[in-house]
Amino acid sequence: MAAKKYVCKVCGYVHEGKEAPGVCPLCKAAASEFEAVKEAKKGLDTNSDVYAIIYSVVMVVIVAFLLAGVSSVLKPTQDANIELDKKKQILSSLNIKGQDDAATVYANVVKADIIVDAEGNVKAEQGGFDDKNVKDGEYALYIAEVDGARKYILPMTGNGLWGGIWGYLALNDDCNTIYGVYFSHASETPGLGAEIAGDKFQSKFPGRKVYRDGDVALTIVKGVKDETVEVNAISGATITCNGVNDMLKHKLNPYYNYLKKQATAIPATELVPAEPVAEEENVEPAAADAAQENVEE
Repeated sequence: MAAKKYVCKVCGYVHEGKEAPGVCPLCKAAASEFEAVKEAKKGLDTNSDVYAIIYSVVMVVIVAFLLAGVSSVLKPTQDANIELDKKKQILSSLNIKGQDDAATVYANVVKADIIVDAEGNVKAEQGGFDDKNVKDGEYALYIAEVDGARKYILPMTGNGLWGGIWGYLALNDDCNTIYGVYFSHASETPGLGAEIAGDKFQSKFPGRKVYRDGDVALTIVKGVKDETVEVNAISGATITCNGVNDMLKHKLNPYYNYLKKQATAIPATELVPAEPVAEEENVEPAAADAAQENVEE
């Protein structure tokens, strides 16, 4: 049996042995005056605050390393899913939806992802798909081909009632007539602002014009009066519709100069300021009316 420690309660003498001595060698106290000394447990006390703190810190570090490792392993898959979702959104603006192999369809349809500036200059012939390549004052633009016709897709971002909104707007090769749109949101109200992501709202845009007199004329209003550039708003979603209007105005304006250079058949009054018609003498009334109609079309 291992030796134990006994202390004299009278004088404090400490004795080591299998049992207490019969008499204290210092004060002559009897054996009954000795009591065993309890040995302190080695290591941390699992009931102490120090142990709880150390345990918590160790567990947090371990979990953090595990999460970092899992995130690192899954990141390529996550990035691929994000990229595929973006391609599906761009295809949706071209009215191409529900494709089993959207990545292949995208590669066949979208011919370029260029970067332009507000002056209409092409800053990069490719790379616009990755937002990291687009610097301040530059704008990504996608060029696609659908049924043999060129389409221009313009990305947009903005703010709705509760969070971010975004979308893509596809133009025909006249660079002004809408071919299709795609809108989505982060947290708009279901049944109200969230309807911007629905086909019912988005189907109102094709055929509308974007630019008039050098500015964005496309707008969402309550009660359409000019079907050329106006789209009927969603009832009860005024703030979200205002957010879409702001997004259209501020995000589409920078593309104007580039699109003006690419335009092939845009009436002057829709994309660029109309040139004044010179007055001529002895013009027949019918001829004058015909000239005026050519300017207004």
